[in-house]
Amino acid sequence: MVIIDREFPKERLEEAVGLLREYKRAKAPLEARLKEEELWWQLRQWEVFGGEGEERNPASAWLFNNIANKHADAMDSMPSPAVLPREPGDIKDAEALSKIIPAIMERGNFEQVYSDAWWYKLKHGTAAYGVFWNKALEDGRGDIDISTIDLLNIFWEPGITDIQQSRNLFIAHRWERSELEEAFPGSAKGVGDIIDVVTQTRERDDKVTVVDWYYKDKGRLHICKFAGDRALYASELDPTYKDRGWYEHGLYPVVFDTLFPVEGQPVGFGYIAVTKNPQEYIDRLGKNIMESSLMASRPRYFAARAAGINEEEFLDWDRPIVHVEGAINEERLRPITPYPVSDAYIRVQQLKIEELKETSSNRDFSSGGVNSGVTAASAISALQEAGNKTSRDMISAGYRAYSRIGQLMIELIRQFYDGARCFRVTGADGRSFVTYHNRGIKGRRRPVFDISVTAQKKNPFARISQNELAKELYRLGFFKPELKRQALGALELMDFEGKERVKEYISNHEEGEEEHGKTE
Repeated sequence: MVIIDREFPKERLEEAVGLLREYKRAKAPLEARLKEEELWWQLRQWEVFGGEGEERNPASAWLFNNIANKHADAMDSMPSPAVLPREPGDIKDAEALSKIIPAIMERGNFEQVYSDAWWYKLKHGTAAYGVFWNKALEDGRGDIDISTIDLLNIFWEPGITDIQQSRNLFIAHRWERSELEEAFPGSAKGVGDIIDVVTQTRERDDKVTVVDWYYKDKGRLHICKFAGDRALYASELDPTYKDRGWYEHGLYPVVFDTLFPVEGQPVGFGYIAVTKNPQEYIDRLGKNIMESSLMASRPRYFAARAAGINEEEFLDWDRPIVHVEGAINEERLRPITPYPVSDAYIRVQQLKIEELKETSSNRDFSSGGVNSGVTAASAISALQEAGNKTSRDMISAGYRAYSRIGQLMIELIRQFYDGARCFRVTGADGRSFVTYHNRGIKGRRRPVFDISVTAQKKNPFARISQNELAKELYRLGFFKPELKRQALGALELMDFEGKERVKEYISNHEEGEEEHGKTE
């Protein structure tokens, strides 16, 4: 690429830099919260309290355990898309897109991206996905690149609730100067940083901040890439993108997945914000209780100055004899009795632990622990499902974000998949292939698709519960041909996953039995 610094108006770039700094100042409270929450996540909360994180300041992991369990719930329900057409003529393309979107995600290691995004979302309240077209992928043919974006490095207009409402969007990256020079010859020399990007790098690294400035102009989305006060590339000056925009869908290539929303902001807050208060008191009480326990478990004494005790022998527990001068009595040496810790304080700490677990819906049976006597898989599954309402709710919100990611992927396929591409898709033998070209969805008529999201994986206890249900139906005689009418009537009143398959099996089984009887 060639630098276009002389062609892009200086005043427009200066205005963009001013907006970027304004957006960053408005985001300062969020950035402070993100940095503090990261200390909580790393069990360094005593640094937040004002201490130095010494060994005598214990940091319990109740908050950490809560987030780890929520993350496990999310990964147990990894999403899978199904593209649905709105018109009969688009069925073939919808079926092909339903197969190739998961294939593109698999090639791009989306499961790891999804996992990283959920860690970030649970900690800080919002995961930001970037859905970009990467020209370097697939040996230069380009492909869709989905990644997570650190909220510290993305900047939007203050006061908006939807990221697409922002008049400008800035995404900052740290580039090696050698990398920048290779991409834009002559650009790295003398370029400085215009903002402080928080992405951590080693102090001796020779890096520079490169900003992707996205803006909308007459319904078209454009990008200007700049470093310091120098424009490196602008799509509105590129003949290929000048009239159609950088991305033809006209949307910012970013999807925000919010956990707990905040009014008037596109970002929310996460479980650290909810549970850090009880976690602080758990740790403060724990510190005091442990200090009292340590003092009580290590005897100390009051000794008169003229006690006549050989201190070296007294302090050496391997010595069988301790020599003293004169008579031995309590007036010369008396144990120090530490103030005992009342059970009430231990109970208060336990109540704060219960508060943390209750407010975060991280009860014992949610993480696999159950009361004594509960051993049946169906009972465990029922308890988990009853206690996982909040998990199901937050996973559903994640599915809505996943659906928006899928819509952006379809639009990138529509714009860039001009040549036929081959994909290995999931099949019975794992070796099925699909070849796809965007000619069916590109052109004057632009078909619209909906995306339905379901879970790839299921909770192991849910699978066991399904198996238990099947065995219970068998014991009750649901599969006996002579009880067909009663079984189908009972099934009409029931609601469980796979009910239609059971009804179909009972009906077909009965028909087969009747034909067999006639033959005899």
